[in-house]
Parts: sequence; C-alpha cells; structure tokens
Amino acid sequence: MNQQWLRVVIAAVFEVSWVIGLKHASTVWEWLATAVAIFISFYLLIKAGEHLPVGTVYAVFVGLGTAGTVCADSLLFGEPWKLAKIVCIIVLLLGVIGLKLVTGEKKEEGGHA
Repeated sequence: MNQQWLRVVIAAVFEVSWVIGLKHASTVWEWLATAVAIFISFYLLIKAGEHLPVGTVYAVFVGLGTAGTVCADSLLFGEPWKLAKIVCIIVLLLGVIGLKLVTGEKKEEGGHA
C-alpha cells in the first residue's frame, strides 16, 4: 500500500472518530477532539486526492468510514450484530478493495512529485 492510500485509510479512522464524537461528545474537550478529528480526516483526504483519482478516494474513504462506524457502534456501544448488516459490510468492503485494486495514481504534470 502506498503512502497516499495509507492517508485514505488513516483519514477513514479519523472519520469514524469524529462521527462517534458527534453523537457522544458532551464536554468541551470531547467536542474539541471531535473538531480535531474532522480536520485531520479531511486534510488527509484532500492530500490523498492530490495524487489519486478524487472519486475513487472519496468512495474508499466513505466505504471504510461507514464500515468502521458500524463496527465501532457494535463493539463500543452494544449495537446488535445482524446477519444482513454483516453481509452488507462485507459487500461494501469488497467494493472498496476492488476500487483500490483497479485505481492507479494520477500522472504528475511537469515532473512534480
């Protein structure tokens, strides 16, 4: 996995954090942490989008964030697992993996890296 895709994965982890924060934050520090997670998430997403196709980056970001949020909700907050939910997460992750496998990096113009 190259550095840009790693940025997308880390951005998705921060997305899960801020989504949970939006629902559960109750103190100034929790809201501040949520805001920081939003900033980091979108910063990494934007930086990855400078080198990878933006549509694919966004789809992978949202897919990983969605799957991560559903899993975190069950693991951290006791949301029950259902077979349909598990199947949908697997299908979503297969789509994310497929997009990543068929997407290359953008060609840099003028030799800039």
